Amino acid sequence: MTEGGRRPAWVEIDLEAVRHNAEAMCRIVAPSQLCAVVKADAYGHGAAPVARAALEGGATSLAVAIVDEGVELRQAGVEAPILVLSEPSADAMAEAAARRLTPTLYSEEGIALARAAAGAGERYPVEVKVDTGMHRVGADPDRVVDLVRAVVESDELCLAGLWTHLAVADEPANGFTAEQLERFGAARRAVKDAGLPDPERVHAANSAGAIAWPASRLDVVRCGIALYGYSPSAAVEPVLRDELARVGAGPLRPVLSMKARVAFVRRLGAGERVSYGLQMPLPRPALVATVPLGYADGVPRDYFPAGGEVLVNGRRRRLAGTVTMDQLLVDCGDDEVRPGDEVVLIGRQGAEHLGADEWAARLGTITYEIVTRIGPRVPRLPVGGGPA
Repeated sequence: MTEGGRRPAWVEIDLEAVRHNAEAMCRIVAPSQLCAVVKADAYGHGAAPVARAALEGGATSLAVAIVDEGVELRQAGVEAPILVLSEPSADAMAEAAARRLTPTLYSEEGIALARAAAGAGERYPVEVKVDTGMHRVGADPDRVVDLVRAVVESDELCLAGLWTHLAVADEPANGFTAEQLERFGAARRAVKDAGLPDPERVHAANSAGAIAWPASRLDVVRCGIALYGYSPSAAVEPVLRDELARVGAGPLRPVLSMKARVAFVRRLGAGERVSYGLQMPLPRPALVATVPLGYADGVPRDYFPAGGEVLVNGRRRRLAGTVTMDQLLVDCGDDEVRPGDEVVLIGRQGAEHLGADEWAARLGTITYEIVTRIGPRVPRLPVGGGPA
């Protein structure tokens, strides 16, 4: 695989890994169905090819954050059910209906917008979200019965789902997840006690819930970070290993590799300093390689002071100075590195591997942020079969 543009920097997306991860998660959560979360351009991996691969791996539906993301998938020919995870605005609701996207609703205003957008013909499927404690978006539990009634008694809408979101499922020892599930169960019972029909599906689990909280699996699980090959947290990792072993599936496979080619090399003496701020003297004479990726591409400036490394010639090499907007500098020591040699920032080279989770640990953040912040000027190149 070589880069796809004039700039020698690219991201490889392993679609076979997506299929494998989807299949593994389907086996873990069975008989629940898998909804592949492909918001934020599939966590920076490329929405349309990832969506197709996830569906091929067993997912039965998709989820996005905003209507525009669903429209992009429809324009790419993706026909699977797509849930919009937040209530669309007035301007977006009509487009959601026209593109057969299922909106999430949690207010009277949202229901009115959906009814107006539905038009004549078959009832428009919508889902109602319950806020069970995360307090981001969703209906208060004591409002759920009224909202569900407004949906099912309208001539334009049908209740396709009822769902909630878990705030701390990535902390298996935190009992708040059990509280959230009990609140969600109480809301479901209240809907039933009011004589209202059951929704077509109920769901609560994100990747962490799907792995660590079997009671949260319900009809569907919404799988995000696990689809891309990473555990939701270090605390969930041993549970994930046990669950994969239980169903006879191999480890999840990271989907994304970030690579570039050396653009320039220079030999410098001990004590020389490089890049903005001239932060750190070279401890010995070294060959310093310039790599055409920078913070505009998703390599944080903090990666240098955090001890960030890349792979060159199958070896870990430290950054030599501050990450700049378009380039970074690597201390290659005594290695014979030449322009055109491959550099791996995330992924495998020889026996060495650098994961996005390792980046996250160094930078004090989460894997999700590392993969989603890779900029759009770095082309995504699907590998592993299937259409782009």
